Amino acid sequence: MKATIYPSVCKKEVTIPPSKSMSHRAIICACLAKGKSVVSNIAYSDDTKATIEGMRQLGANITEHKSHLEIEGTSDFSRLNHATINCKESGSTLRFFIPIFSFCNQEVTFLGENRLLKRPQAIYETIFQKQGLTYEQTDSHIKINGSLQAGEYTLDGNVSSQFITGLLFALPLLNGDSTIHIKPPFESRSYVDLTLQVLEDFGVKVMFLDDNTIFIQGNQTYQPCNYTVEGDFSQFAFFAVLGAINNDIRCLGMKHNSLQGDKVILSILKQCGIQVDEIENGYLIHKGKLHGTEIDLSNCPDLGPILTILAMYAKGTTKIYNAGRLRLKESDRIEAMETELKKIGVPITTTEDTIQITGDASYHCTQQLFAHKDHRIAMSLAVAIACSNQIATIDGVECVNKSYPAFFEDLQKVGVKVDILN
Repeated sequence: MKATIYPSVCKKEVTIPPSKSMSHRAIICACLAKGKSVVSNIAYSDDTKATIEGMRQLGANITEHKSHLEIEGTSDFSRLNHATINCKESGSTLRFFIPIFSFCNQEVTFLGENRLLKRPQAIYETIFQKQGLTYEQTDSHIKINGSLQAGEYTLDGNVSSQFITGLLFALPLLNGDSTIHIKPPFESRSYVDLTLQVLEDFGVKVMFLDDNTIFIQGNQTYQPCNYTVEGDFSQFAFFAVLGAINNDIRCLGMKHNSLQGDKVILSILKQCGIQVDEIENGYLIHKGKLHGTEIDLSNCPDLGPILTILAMYAKGTTKIYNAGRLRLKESDRIEAMETELKKIGVPITTTEDTIQITGDASYHCTQQLFAHKDHRIAMSLAVAIACSNQIATIDGVECVNKSYPAFFEDLQKVGVKVDILN
C-alpha cells in the first residue's frame, strides 16, 4: 500500500489513540486475574491483537467490543488451548509472554514475523539455561519448556526493559520471593515504572529497593479491575512535531501526570523553542521557530524517527545520541531514516550510536520513499512530507497497522491531504 502526502496547512484537533504499552500490560494483568475485568479505551492494532490472541490461547476468555474488552482471567496454566503462539511483529508480546507461558510446564513454541525473531532475546536464553530449562531459538521460532523459579535474577539494563517487565508479570505468582538486579546503565526505566503502576492497579505489589534492584514478593494473586488505557505519548509525538513545524494543533486524550517515558517529547519541544500549553484532556502545540539541540535517546528510543523530522526543520545542528537501540527495532531505524531523509535532501550523518542533522526550513522530495516495513518510519516520513514543499509517495505504509491503524485517517482530520493507493 502506498500513501501520497501533499504539503498541507494543519488545523483543528486530533484525539490520540490509547497507549499500546499500557494496553499490553492491562490485557495481560486482566487475563492473569481470577474474575472479570473490563479494559476500556482499546485500539485494535496488530500488536494489541497479538497479545489478545496469545492470552486467549493461555485460557483467558476475552470478548471484544468496539473500544473495550471484557476479560475473564485464568489462573490455571494447564488449560493452554494451543501450544504455538504467533506474536506477529510484537516485541512486547513475545518478551512479556515467555516467562508467563513457562508456567504451562509443556513445550510452547513462539512464532514471529519480519525481524522479530532476529531482535535480541539472549537474556531469556541465559536465564532458562541457568535454571536447567529448555530454550531453543532459530530464525523461525523460539521453543521453551519448564517453569521459571523464584530467586535472584541479574539483567543488563541497556538491552530492553521488556525483559524486566516479562519477569515482573510472572515472578509474583511463584511460591518464593524474587529479586531482580539490573546492571547499569538502566535505560528505559520509565517502561518498568509503567509496569509497576499497572501491576498495582491489578493488586500486585512490586517495589524498588534501590535504583537498580527490584523486590518481588511471591504468592501474590492478580485481582480483577476496571481499567481505562490512557493516550499514547509515542503516537502523540507525531502530531506534536507536526504542530511545531506546520501549524498549531490541539492533541486530546492525553493524561497530564502520565508516567510514560515518551512524555519527554514535551520537554524536547520546549528545548527546541516550542510553546506547549496544557489544556483540558490534552495539549496545545504551537508552531514556532525551531532551533537545534542535543537529545539523549536512552530512555525514549521510540521517539527516534520522529525526532529526526523535528531536527530537519530546526535551524542549526541537532545531535541525537545514545541511539544505538534504534538499530534493533522493526528496521534498523538509523539506517532507514538516513536513507530516506537523504532522498529529501536532508544533511544527515550517523554513527553506530548517534544521528546528526543540520536543519533547514525548506525541502523538496523528488523520489518515492520507502517505509522499511516499520510503522514509525512510515509515520515520521508522512509528517516530513506534510511540512515540505513537494508532494511525495511513501511505499509500504500498511505497516502502520502494527501500532496505529487510524494514523492516515487522523492525519487527514488535522488537514493533511493524503491519497491511499492499495
